Amino acid sequence: MSYLERWWRDASEDKRENFTNLVKNGQLEIVGGGWVMNDEANSHYFAIIEQITEGNMWLNDTIGFVPKNSWAIDPFGYSPTMAYLFRRMGFENMLIQRTHYELKKELAWNKNLEYVWRQSWDANETTDIFVHMMPFYSYDIPHTCGPEPAICCQFDFARSHGFSYELCPWGQYPVETNPENVQERALKLLDQYRKKSTLYRTNTLLVPLGDDFRYVTAEEAEAQFRNYQMIFDYINSTPSLNAEAKFGTLDDYFQTLREEADRINYSVPREIGSGQISGFPSLSGDFFTYADRQKDYWSGYYVSRPFFKAVDRVLEQTLRASEMLMAFLLGHCQRPQCEKLPMRYAYKLTAARRNLALFQHHDGVTGTAKDHVVLDYGTRMHTSLQDLQIFMSKAIEVLLGIRQEKYDQTPALFDPEQVRSKYDALPMHRAISARKGTVQSVVLFNPLEQTREEVVMVVVSRPDVSVLDSNWTCVQSQVSPELQHDESNIFTGRHRIHWKASIPAMGLQTYYIANGFAGCEKAKPAKLKFFSKLSSIPCLAPYACSKVEGDTVEIVNRHQVLTFDVKHGLLQKVIHKNGLQNVVVEEIALYSSSGGAYLFLPDGDAQPIIESGGNLVISEGPLMQEVYSYPKTSWEKTPVSHSTRIYNGGNTVQDFLIEKEYHVELLGKDFNDKELIVRYKTDTNNKRIFYSDLNGFQMSRRETYDKIPLQGNYYPMPSLAFMQGSNGQRFSVHSRQALGAASLKEGWLEIMLDRRLVRDDGRGLGQGVMDNRVMNVVFHILMESNISSTSDPVLNPLPLSPSLLSHRVNAQLNYPLHAFIAKKPQEVSAPTHSRSFSPLAAPLPCDLHIMSFKVPRPSKYSQQQQQLGDPRLVLMLHRRNWDSSYCKKARSQCTAVADEPVNLFNMFKDLTVLNARATSLNLLHDDMEMLGYTEQFGDVARDGRVIIPPMEIQAYKFELRPHQ
Repeated sequence: MSYLERWWRDASEDKRENFTNLVKNGQLEIVGGGWVMNDEANSHYFAIIEQITEGNMWLNDTIGFVPKNSWAIDPFGYSPTMAYLFRRMGFENMLIQRTHYELKKELAWNKNLEYVWRQSWDANETTDIFVHMMPFYSYDIPHTCGPEPAICCQFDFARSHGFSYELCPWGQYPVETNPENVQERALKLLDQYRKKSTLYRTNTLLVPLGDDFRYVTAEEAEAQFRNYQMIFDYINSTPSLNAEAKFGTLDDYFQTLREEADRINYSVPREIGSGQISGFPSLSGDFFTYADRQKDYWSGYYVSRPFFKAVDRVLEQTLRASEMLMAFLLGHCQRPQCEKLPMRYAYKLTAARRNLALFQHHDGVTGTAKDHVVLDYGTRMHTSLQDLQIFMSKAIEVLLGIRQEKYDQTPALFDPEQVRSKYDALPMHRAISARKGTVQSVVLFNPLEQTREEVVMVVVSRPDVSVLDSNWTCVQSQVSPELQHDESNIFTGRHRIHWKASIPAMGLQTYYIANGFAGCEKAKPAKLKFFSKLSSIPCLAPYACSKVEGDTVEIVNRHQVLTFDVKHGLLQKVIHKNGLQNVVVEEIALYSSSGGAYLFLPDGDAQPIIESGGNLVISEGPLMQEVYSYPKTSWEKTPVSHSTRIYNGGNTVQDFLIEKEYHVELLGKDFNDKELIVRYKTDTNNKRIFYSDLNGFQMSRRETYDKIPLQGNYYPMPSLAFMQGSNGQRFSVHSRQALGAASLKEGWLEIMLDRRLVRDDGRGLGQGVMDNRVMNVVFHILMESNISSTSDPVLNPLPLSPSLLSHRVNAQLNYPLHAFIAKKPQEVSAPTHSRSFSPLAAPLPCDLHIMSFKVPRPSKYSQQQQQLGDPRLVLMLHRRNWDSSYCKKARSQCTAVADEPVNLFNMFKDLTVLNARATSLNLLHDDMEMLGYTEQFGDVARDGRVIIPPMEIQAYKFELRPHQ
């Protein structure tokens, strides 16, 4: 729809009317109707739902059409998340194309290319959706009429002379159909149709006719139509051929097929079918990793352009937070006055949605676009990030009661704590000046549905400061130097302040950074230890410094002891407080390879690059302990440095994890045709089985096979990969951006961080990937032991679920706190306004996630009065499925949702929920049974009870009004 919207904007009234009529009478069908045809490996489920909804709503608002068939011929592998979302959006059928050539062969052999896709957790057939998989190498005309491209190409009449398309590479060209040759041409084409039809069960055959960049002129369309119509007329008037051929839309195909399947039973004995449509097998699982020929596995794009894969998720979480604040502003607003601020930003919010949606394209977040297109995507996302941050900084003023609505034109009083100077630059921390006798306020927004206890960090320009909470009570804090990737100058001269913050669910909390506040202890300086072969590291005031003694060094918190090898600066083992010990040998290595943006084609195994004798800075403080390593490598400027941190907040989720941050600079010709990985070699006996997520929504089981090459054993890791040993020990790596992962040997988990490739790999991009950016990759590593017996990964083909703690770690990493800093310091004695905002009546249960809370049409909010049609706010809830053989309380104050249903009517503290109703995930259908939901979901309007089975996402529309 991103293209159709551009066309529509400039089209005349006549053109618009003609177009609408063609769609309304079924001559033209819009399939999928998303803003783009999204990638399915690197895209996150929030962004997928946003992009489909953006396209579907625009289409419905513009011409009143709602799509029911999806068409995804170009993504490189397919995720069952799409099947789930489409079913819950009211779609009936799906079509896909790029799946592994061996898999196509296997499915074709058993006539299973048309099947019903069912989710792995679904025991009640509520997620079933019908799928047509195309059988051959490509979606172009040579590969769609039948199995022989040399013949099919002769029926691509746009490849005749006079048009600018590539001639048939097989040496036989199309000829104009005429009464003399029509019999010969028709029989030749019909023979291809017959052969293709033997791969499917029914007598209804789909033959797509098109390609990229086609139907550019009326003459071209006419050439195809004229020739085919003559062939069809011949076939249809020759009864002995026993065939009927005609033009049609995708919906014509699916309707004809379903009518036939109703009449004739195509079921195979002992086959598990579906109540949705009889005669077809039901299948579960995903279609990664894609290979289109030989050993050409498309696992490179899981990592290509990783910088922008990270920006994608920052924009996503910033958009989600902004939508939430917009919903609260309008929900609390009863007068036109307070609608001004949200209304002024409505178009920027829509632009941000569309820029995020655009990047979900299968050449966007995949990293497979040309350099100048990457620049355009990057600039769009950067612009939207800036717009949203300005909106958020004004919105928090309104919610805290600082900003009076009347003065919307005035600039914001707060700045975002993170600053992005340029679309491709790393974000920097804005430093708080903290002059003597002043305090500067820091406002934290928690976009999650649970209260958050978390050790937070801001940067200050001088170390002698204290931290106060919103009641002006002193808070324990620590100060440590800010570090940078520069061997000759490891310290930036600025300082990091850490303290433990508590922020209400979906709410705001203020803290103060004060200098010279009587009666408050200053932030405690961390103790520093150095190891340096190359040059001595100078000590920095006000820190106490010492040299590292011995070959190993440890950092410790309440739950774990981490041991490092000093000479290499790499993690070696982890000892847990219960006495359990885990080998975790960290390795940083490079593959040499010959692939490109799509393909990973390694030449042999990865070679470790860390040599003995780099620089090490250890910071030890009461709240955060860190080992920073600037390692020695054979290059003058090392391509990677990294920090390992553990936290001591007491009863925080952070206390249980290990934070790894890798600073990556894969720049310059030294790293041409190199791919950088980090590998954790553990003592987990996982039998080379691991689990990685699909779209941040569900898990998939991955098993390493010797029969396929190394690159075929790499899988997408949008946000999580974990291994489980036979004793129930789990080793999980959480990521805040999409990357690729593999478990090539027992107990090993490796993740690729960046790749730099000189050549084009022949899949349509026409260039290598040489535009690497400086970037930081953050992982949260979690080690867990089971509390009751767990499923055996070897025997159980189904995916395992993360633990409740694991879900919380993932949520906090992917939906971080948003920090804002007051532009002006205030005098220590100055009185202040309301300092917190806590909108929920109670935090939500730990396995219930507010996927989004928003105003779907912000620019139309004030016109759409409550009485007219649709309620104006939407809440989407996702119930996470978790493995109950691990700690049930997530080691914190959790109550699981199954124990007590949540009530929508009293979810918000000061707001009344009115005319609530259930809706589809694209907000366009109200019939819950057609979407596959249970009856109870539709009852929310009556009693407000929210009942969600694990894994389900449910959407509600309603109005909000402040309590009288």
